[in-house]
Amino acid sequence: MKLYNLKNRKEIVNFSQAIKLGLGQQQGLFFPLEFPKINTNDLNKLLEMDFITRSSTILSYFIGDEINKYELTKRVKSAFSFTLPKLVQVTHNISCFELFHGPTLAFKDFGARFMSQMLSYFNQDENNKLITILTATSGDTGAAVAHAFYRMNNVRVIILYPKGKISELQEKLFCTLGKNITTIAINGSFDECQTLVKKAFNDTELKKNIGLNSANSINISRLLAQICYYFEAFALIPNKNRKNIVISVPCGNFGNLTAGLLAKSMGLPISSFIAATNANDTIPRLLKTGIWQPNPTISTISNAMDISQPNNWPRVEELFLRKHWELNKLGFGSVSDLETKDTLIELKKIGYISEPHAAIAYKLLREKLTDNQFGLFLGTAHPAKFKNTVENILNIILPVPKILKNLHNSHLLSYNMRPNFSKLRNFLLDT
Repeated sequence: MKLYNLKNRKEIVNFSQAIKLGLGQQQGLFFPLEFPKINTNDLNKLLEMDFITRSSTILSYFIGDEINKYELTKRVKSAFSFTLPKLVQVTHNISCFELFHGPTLAFKDFGARFMSQMLSYFNQDENNKLITILTATSGDTGAAVAHAFYRMNNVRVIILYPKGKISELQEKLFCTLGKNITTIAINGSFDECQTLVKKAFNDTELKKNIGLNSANSINISRLLAQICYYFEAFALIPNKNRKNIVISVPCGNFGNLTAGLLAKSMGLPISSFIAATNANDTIPRLLKTGIWQPNPTISTISNAMDISQPNNWPRVEELFLRKHWELNKLGFGSVSDLETKDTLIELKKIGYISEPHAAIAYKLLREKLTDNQFGLFLGTAHPAKFKNTVENILNIILPVPKILKNLHNSHLLSYNMRPNFSKLRNFLLDT
């Protein structure tokens, strides 16, 4: 598999190099040089496979001979060794595709665990040298990455997150582990956390000294893993509803949407997508006006989407350009906190308990879906991860999954830091 750097197209790497580098020169994102194409006959065969076999096959289209099929299947099976996504009917023509049944109750378990398997595999070729994973999280990435790499030999993980701007249970999921997991609460926004990570990757000396890598959705391995569950969603949809499918994606860093669009580019017959955001509406405004003008990040009840400068957007634009798709055909919209609360109440009345991020995707899907279409909205996190918010809005008591119950008496192990790169740099070199 060959990938090129979106900021320096002369920089071309293979899959293993892209995983280990994370970002290319000038902080550029890596993107596939060629898109695999699946014909109708092969697609039908894929849809009949079990999830692990299908996922291994899809990933092999991208990875090629860098990993043999037996080893890849073994790694995929290890990465996706948890409860599969579920398709839950909400209305007569709308279902929720629940991606939150993994070990940290969020869709990011797929990408993080696959990345950990790939890094482990390729690091064998370099005598298992020390790798430092530096990543920023607006909520769910932190937990998924921490648990995916927890106790892994020769890997240390450092996670930055905006202090006081993620839910208590989200924080406890990854800030109580210790061992090879270090967490830093930054007194600022997620975008400031993300900027610190980018500056670290732009520091050649730092990268070399600590073996720097990133587990954000900027890492291509995470993105490829997420393609797999779009095929699973399609396989679960009844044949009668497969002709005109619309998928609404809660968007923060836009990696999830990018993965869905890559699935479509391969030949998965998804009619259209909706990019659903909260009040941090940089992309909806861009699609309306053609002007890129990020505003300061606003804290909302859908905190994992509190991102004003989404990293993966250049990949979305590149994909539309190369496929000759019209960007104005991408559905979009932003939803306020008040509207999100009303939607959660609406969903409860029709018998479905959700959480703020999925509620945003549902609201925009319901508004834009036509009578001849079938809609999916992605459930990206378990409602219990936002227990206080959901319970207060819906006036209910949520049952708490076992993994969250065990966290109540756990103590946070996080450091605190201002969004100062010099301080972070010294911390990375000294710890």
